[in-house]
Amino acid sequence: MNDLTIAPGPGIPDGVVIAAANLSERFAKASGPGGQGVNTTDSKVQLSLDIATCTSLTDVQRRRALRNLEHRLDGTVLTVAVSTQRSQVRNRSEARQRMSALLREALAPPPPPRRKTKPTRGSVRRRLEAKKRRSELKSTRRRPQIP
Repeated sequence: MNDLTIAPGPGIPDGVVIAAANLSERFAKASGPGGQGVNTTDSKVQLSLDIATCTSLTDVQRRRALRNLEHRLDGTVLTVAVSTQRSQVRNRSEARQRMSALLREALAPPPPPRRKTKPTRGSVRRRLEAKKRRSELKSTRRRPQIP
């Protein structure tokens, strides 16, 4: 098994290489089409990474990944299961790409906080004029008042 490479991006300017020792792969029989080999080949791939014990990540990156991926984690283990391809080799490659993309997104820093601003005088005027036009349109639909 090879190391997992995460491309440079926000929060990881030099990229990250996760050692193969930190990753674990399991194989299983995939459901779906596969021809004659469907019941004999273990083409489904489950790639797992324990983020809490991963030595390739800094403490800041580890905390950020645990916080951003908490909905996908089982304890502290991130697992990606792929069975979209018929070939185990292709599924292994796809699993690595998905894991890399997930980690790259999770390691990105949060966006800067939004600066609160007031609506401009012109936007307030346009909104009120639009409300008045709409009100007038709806008032023409009413039944006429009989004196």
